[in-house]
Amino acid sequence: MKNFKYILMVALLLANLMFAPPSFADAPSFTKNPDYIALTKEINKLQTLKETHAAVEGFTTEEIDKKLNELEFQKYAFESGINWGQCRNETGKTLAVYGPEPNLDDDEYSLGASLYFLADGKTTKDKWDCKGVFLPSDIKAVALTPGGQNQDLTGGVVIKVPNGTNLVLKTNADTGAIEFNQAGIQVLKPGEVNWFIPNVSQAIVDARVTNAPTNKG
Repeated sequence: MKNFKYILMVALLLANLMFAPPSFADAPSFTKNPDYIALTKEINKLQTLKETHAAVEGFTTEEIDKKLNELEFQKYAFESGINWGQCRNETGKTLAVYGPEPNLDDDEYSLGASLYFLADGKTTKDKWDCKGVFLPSDIKAVALTPGGQNQDLTGGVVIKVPNGTNLVLKTNADTGAIEFNQAGIQVLKPGEVNWFIPNVSQAIVDARVTNAPTNKG
């Protein structure tokens, strides 16, 4: 009788392993990334607005479509395993950028960021997450809206770098304004993100020792 009970228990265990869903399997790591979660919510919100034909202030239907395509592209980058952004400095000045906090594990996500300084002509290292770019208080910049129009920016703000994006910053030789190669960039002001946003001029940034990890060459 004892042998029969033992055999029955083993048979039930094997059957459970064969037919039960793999509930113990871990979800992909990117689904825990706060940026991925926020990105998914924004996509769902825009899709709902589009489906219900709800008006969005400052956006046409075509601009909503462009924004959705852009966000879907960013989401694809996450799901393809690219969980980092990259920054290229062609401004002729030192660039203040935001990157991972020190002593943070490679697979650990954080809403925080630390300031680093990127030399002119340099690109941040592959797989090192350049999360954003700080614009000093006396810097003027020009960005493109999703509709392709120029958007004037004043300093004292942060330009967020989406994962899977190579953000290139250049100085316009005629106007002296910094220009971006991406349309529809996200601008963050003090209080909108838990990063340290200083109130300093470009001269202070230029005086810093450059320490952002960069690609060789």
